[in-house]
Amino acid sequence: MSTQPKQHYTLEEYFALELASDEKYEFWNGEVFCMSGASLAHNQIARNLGTQLDTQLRKHGCQSFPSDLRIKVPAYPPYRYPDLTALCGTPEIEKLGGLDTLVNPSLIIEVLSPSTEAFDRGDKFTYYKSINSFSEYLLIAQHRPHVSQFVRRENGVWTYREFNDPIDQVQCESVPCVLALSEVYRDVTFESAAQDEEQSKDESLAHERLQ
Repeated sequence: MSTQPKQHYTLEEYFALELASDEKYEFWNGEVFCMSGASLAHNQIARNLGTQLDTQLRKHGCQSFPSDLRIKVPAYPPYRYPDLTALCGTPEIEKLGGLDTLVNPSLIIEVLSPSTEAFDRGDKFTYYKSINSFSEYLLIAQHRPHVSQFVRRENGVWTYREFNDPIDQVQCESVPCVLALSEVYRDVTFESAAQDEEQSKDESLAHERLQ
């Protein structure tokens, strides 16, 4: 069953919508946003990431989770739906609105799209930082091979690296996993060169705003 959202919700009405619907919704300041539906490339990348994470992490007693698992974000309540999350140790779960919500992710991964990239790089990243356990953020472009890696150091400073060569490998620092870009983008057909150039300009502007 799918329930269509109205224009304004109380938090209690939002929880009821989530419980009654097959869709995923996020809530902010009375507004509700449907999180279902994504491009073929987005789904291929998320699948490839999930495969790499699951294969490597299970050897170390760590776990990864797909976008259906909600995470608690204190600065952006009540919860969000990242594309993937991962952690080592025991998952800590709270019930929010009657639904399981993860409170201790270490790694959060978002697959970028033109409509959400600036938000994922800017405000959403700031909100995610309110999660005490959160220490690594990966942003995965879907229009070309490009991964942005943000890592929180012991002094609280976040460092930044980027990877854009198909032979590159991203060494995760919050969980024991190496992500090969050749596998991240397996089966993905990229957009035209003109579209790539426009997307690159947007990405540069978004990163400048983050700084």
